Amino acid sequence: MRKRLFKITAAVFLLCAAAVAQDLAAFEKHITVKKLDNGLTAIVYERPEAPVFSFFNHVDAGSVQDPTGQTGMAHMFEHMAFKGTDKIGTTDYAAEKVALERVEKDYAAYRYMRDANVDGASDQKLKELQKKWQDAIAEAQKYVVPNEYPRILESNGAEGLNAFTNEDETAYHYSMPTNRLELWAYMESERFLHPVMREFYKERNVVIEERRMRTDSNPIGRLLEQFITAAYQAHQYHRPTIGWMSDLNSFSATEALDFFHTYYIPSNMVVAVVGDVKASEAMPIIEKYFGRIKSVEKPDERTTTEPPQNSERRVVLHEVSQPVYLEGYHRPDYRSKDDAVYDSIADLVSNGRTSRLYRALVRDKKIASDSAGFTGLPGNKYPHLFAFYAIPLPGHKPEDMASAIHAELERLKNEDITDDELKMIKTRAKANLLRGLDNNAGLASQLATYQSRYDDWRELFRTVDRIEQVTKADIRRVAAQTFVASNRTVGIIETASPNGAQKGGAQ
Repeated sequence: MRKRLFKITAAVFLLCAAAVAQDLAAFEKHITVKKLDNGLTAIVYERPEAPVFSFFNHVDAGSVQDPTGQTGMAHMFEHMAFKGTDKIGTTDYAAEKVALERVEKDYAAYRYMRDANVDGASDQKLKELQKKWQDAIAEAQKYVVPNEYPRILESNGAEGLNAFTNEDETAYHYSMPTNRLELWAYMESERFLHPVMREFYKERNVVIEERRMRTDSNPIGRLLEQFITAAYQAHQYHRPTIGWMSDLNSFSATEALDFFHTYYIPSNMVVAVVGDVKASEAMPIIEKYFGRIKSVEKPDERTTTEPPQNSERRVVLHEVSQPVYLEGYHRPDYRSKDDAVYDSIADLVSNGRTSRLYRALVRDKKIASDSAGFTGLPGNKYPHLFAFYAIPLPGHKPEDMASAIHAELERLKNEDITDDELKMIKTRAKANLLRGLDNNAGLASQLATYQSRYDDWRELFRTVDRIEQVTKADIRRVAAQTFVASNRTVGIIETASPNGAQKGGAQ
């Protein structure tokens, strides 16, 4: 039976290897990449399987680029990008523009009085300034056509209209019928040519509520935020993407527009289109509309280098919730020569019910309901964390999770993984790549991201080649140099009773 399983595994491995090589050759026949004169990179992949296309607009700016005192700004602008333009979302832009300028002037006066401890800044005076600002907002609101930007797109067949911001990037994506390609190019380029900060403070309140719900009122959200700020003392990864509450209550629409002009520049953008389109027709349309965006010199995006960690750091929260154990180890960024080794370790310890952590903690020891390890926390563009977590079952404590996880890490350091394990890591890498190529939206995302990160979409395939070169010795070497106590940050939720009495103590 074991011999038969080995033959099946080998056959799957060979088929995946051949398919990946074939797909790369096929991709090169159907893909067109062009850098426009303004610096924006456009990718078109022809896939005439259905009369639709998906796009992914990758902006190489995330919360790491948030200005000091304006955490959450990258995420805030993502929200504003759906508010329309000087032509979309307004009944009279000339009048609205004047009204919005008044909003900013009145907000600046109110914020200055609120924050600067001005002599004679009585509560009454502050209330008067706040009311004047809110009255200006109400006046500007008279010109707004709510949700007109998404309504136009959705009425023309757009599906999956969405965006996201993380530490490393911001992205916009949806799908449309092929015969709406030019409408898409116009709409998508217009919001980055002529953005309008309408309803800014209303949307800022939405983000504030999002922070309250996902972080302030969520034990795991609070744990993650405090865990990451403990792990990063210098690098900008220590700042939350959602933003600190004091910053959310302070930054202005004017500052959001400054952020946009600094980072939403053509050389920071890659637009990928995948579907039933011909490059000979789509690329001129992309050039016509996106080529209008003015070329601007790239900003200085140097970040503070996180110094080596030389002692374990711990965060312990006492919450009326289930216990959680989390730990992370610093590792290099995605350009590291060992990036494929880290990916291989993540697959080994976490991929499915046969993974090492699931078998050890969930199946065999029966001390956890779930356990896994993963790389890329909180991002991967800069040096980041390889993290492990476990959810204890009743009767078990976070320190039990730590002991079990550390036992598995010691195995990685001191024992070679098996031949079968190494083969399955490589087979799954190829299979995962093939699955990712099937979906237009997913493929557009990967093409744009890899083009942005490596300046060559082919790295999507070369990552599999690099995993193919990983050896057992590589896994032992990287585990030994990374998973050490002095490089470890620990985050724990210990269950507290509703009356505040602690049920368990941290080691």
